[in-house]
Amino acid sequence: MARKAGPEEIEADYVIIGAGSAGCVLANRLSEDPTCRVVVIEAGGKDRSIWIHIPIGYGKTITDRRVNWCYETEPDEGVAGRRIFWPRGKVLGGSSSINGLVYIRGQAEDYDHWRQLGNPGWSFADVLPYFKKSEHQMRGADALHGVGGPLCVSNLGERHPLCEAFIEEAVALGIPRNEDFNGPSQEGVGYYQLTTRNGRRCSTAIAFLRPAMRRGNLRVLTHALAERILFEGRRAVGVSVRRGGETLRLRARREVILAAGAINSPQTLLLSGIGPAEELARHGILVIHELPGVGRNLQDHFQTRISHKCRLPITVNDIMANPLKKLGVGLQYVCFRKGPLTISAGQVGLFTRTRKELASPDIQYHFIVFSADRPTEGLHKFSGFTTNVCQLRPESRGTITLKSADPATPPAIRANYLAAELDRQTLVAGLKLGRRICSGPKMQHFILSEYLPGEGVQTDDEWLDYARRYGGSIFHPAGTCKMGNDAMAVVDPQLRVRGVEGLRVADASIMPTVVSGNTNAACIMIGEKAADLIREGAQARAA
Repeated sequence: MARKAGPEEIEADYVIIGAGSAGCVLANRLSEDPTCRVVVIEAGGKDRSIWIHIPIGYGKTITDRRVNWCYETEPDEGVAGRRIFWPRGKVLGGSSSINGLVYIRGQAEDYDHWRQLGNPGWSFADVLPYFKKSEHQMRGADALHGVGGPLCVSNLGERHPLCEAFIEEAVALGIPRNEDFNGPSQEGVGYYQLTTRNGRRCSTAIAFLRPAMRRGNLRVLTHALAERILFEGRRAVGVSVRRGGETLRLRARREVILAAGAINSPQTLLLSGIGPAEELARHGILVIHELPGVGRNLQDHFQTRISHKCRLPITVNDIMANPLKKLGVGLQYVCFRKGPLTISAGQVGLFTRTRKELASPDIQYHFIVFSADRPTEGLHKFSGFTTNVCQLRPESRGTITLKSADPATPPAIRANYLAAELDRQTLVAGLKLGRRICSGPKMQHFILSEYLPGEGVQTDDEWLDYARRYGGSIFHPAGTCKMGNDAMAVVDPQLRVRGVEGLRVADASIMPTVVSGNTNAACIMIGEKAADLIREGAQARAA
């Protein structure tokens, strides 16, 4: 265990801020060296809630402030002046403990593009070994998949008739069937794979952190809020932490690693005096190093749903509305770890192109056998299902900025949704295709009526207006501490914060461009690669 150097000071080789998707990976990999002492701080608590571990429990944790920051954006003109709900994990495992469990790496072209932007070592060929290293692929190993890693990746347990109908209608429109979206090509329609093991969520806390916590050289501090990174000159030497009404100083002999996510990582840098000088001055924060890109380049996948009323009582809505059915599926889960409680926030996936000239898919669908008006509200009382549509590579960019120098005050999130014309055109095209898929005979067998947006929406302008009024985040913020070598880059390709020493960032915030799909798998890969970069740096210094 990291030794206590004084009444309010803890010393270790590495201090990791954030026990989320990347932070848990880093804690595991860095503590593999028994001579290396590691401390991880997490603002949330332990992952004890039963709803974290039951897959469908994301419906509970999405609004549970005990495990969720429950952020909101600032009012956004692009979405009719609304605030958009942004859940983020505040618990061991971070967002991997409360997300929809879908395992998607993105496209190989995403990572090749990172390399082309001036980030050597981040092409798909470079990062593939790290995806494989993490993975225990239940289908077995091949050129693109690994077995024996901590993260279990499983097939969806059961196939629902609504899902089969959706797949068949997409295939009838010329979209190929795809059994592995993380295989040679992402394009097509099929079932998502999940981060589950034996019917239970396999978060990074379960997969990486819990086994590592048995080591004597790793210490995990929960309910510990990072106030700021401590510097001596321009070298990061530790972290000031607020915990239980007290302030602790964590000393880092080698490095501080910031893995607090796309919202909290830029917030922590700003609170520590790294960022745009004008913004820091507004809040009375001493400038350690002016870095204009901190909190800029914010990207997110904006989703809009098509909801249908189902003519047959076969959806999750029907189960949750009936006490006897709820009891039955509960017993099914307890006895066999099967049934509706094991499903993800998206059973069927579809990746396709809205324009034939595109080289790869630019739109993603999550087909879900339940429906609700808002993520923060309960399921509909009627039988319903949902087709969620999001653009994969948004051109709109937003910001994360401080509201206060108090680390307990959430930052201002300005998503700037649908600001770019391409984003608007792509989303409308995706919505129209979603309706077309659901208009086929196999889907119509199940459909009573289109609930949202309803048949009154027909023109492109009407679709866009609907998206502005009803769309929201699919919870993939990224890019706010981007990796690169231009004037707005925050970290270099080794993830070192530019202009200072002893400080790295490793999470979704370093993505120059958001990956084409769900972001959790990529964050885990970033944690794996960061651990190697850190070890290589330590070896170089020791040589």
